[in-house]
Amino acid sequence: MRTVEINKPPSLAALYLGVLLSSRKRPGPIAALPRVTYVRPHVVLDPGHIANYARICGFGEAHGVPVTYPQILTFPLLMAFFGSADCPWPALGTVHLANSIKQHKQLSPGEALRVEVSTGELIAHERGQVFTLELKIAREGDIVWEATETLLRPRVKNPAGPAFVSAQNTEMPLSHQADFSVPGNIGRRYGRVSGDLNPIHLSAISAGLFGFRRAIAHGMWTKARALAAVMPNVAVARAQVAVEFKTPLYLPARASLWMTRDGQGASFEVRNAKGNKPHLRGRIGYQ
Repeated sequence: MRTVEINKPPSLAALYLGVLLSSRKRPGPIAALPRVTYVRPHVVLDPGHIANYARICGFGEAHGVPVTYPQILTFPLLMAFFGSADCPWPALGTVHLANSIKQHKQLSPGEALRVEVSTGELIAHERGQVFTLELKIAREGDIVWEATETLLRPRVKNPAGPAFVSAQNTEMPLSHQADFSVPGNIGRRYGRVSGDLNPIHLSAISAGLFGFRRAIAHGMWTKARALAAVMPNVAVARAQVAVEFKTPLYLPARASLWMTRDGQGASFEVRNAKGNKPHLRGRIGYQ
């Protein structure tokens, strides 16, 4: 496994220039992803940034460092990968299918962490090539948080790997728990705090350039907003949460939360206001 160490991430402008230049790549079939890990060896959890993220996503101070927050720390590495020769396809047009997170130990503001993004596996999908990226965060040598990003590169013919199987395809008997408004500027607000300024999230005009009738919410904002309502109003030491992104959440919107709890955790969905179309479906367990 080759390692690419990034001590000081490039500016957002430089990262997005790399993403734009990646559009020159020609999507096609491959046998495997190159085995490479991108590393930020020293990242400090910034209390102010955490508080801003929490406010935008609906978490309270009692939640501590939100379980979804560490994903933000991996973003410069993800962009570096997409803009490099290690990624065989353009970044723009790649679809976020799913995200799963495991938190092993509670995180605290001010801690110094090591952040890693590694290439994963190829999975065949009827719409193209699915691939995974493995995200890890370590504290003093111990893995305290990890996640798997599952992404789709559409229209790749003869995709490699085993067939994609949804892990969240069961129609769950859920009950309506709450409704919440999704403001039209949430894509820009979340984009500023996360660094993810993909044009499909920013405005109707920029989203229209990519075939969307309006801007759509970030999938990871939708996940975080749901967890802010689903999780107890305390910081948790361990948690495991997996979601699949089902349909775009167009902005602005009125969304609804549906859920059922059991002895192991909770199953939940974010649906449209009528409750008949899921935007996100997931499962969480925590301690």
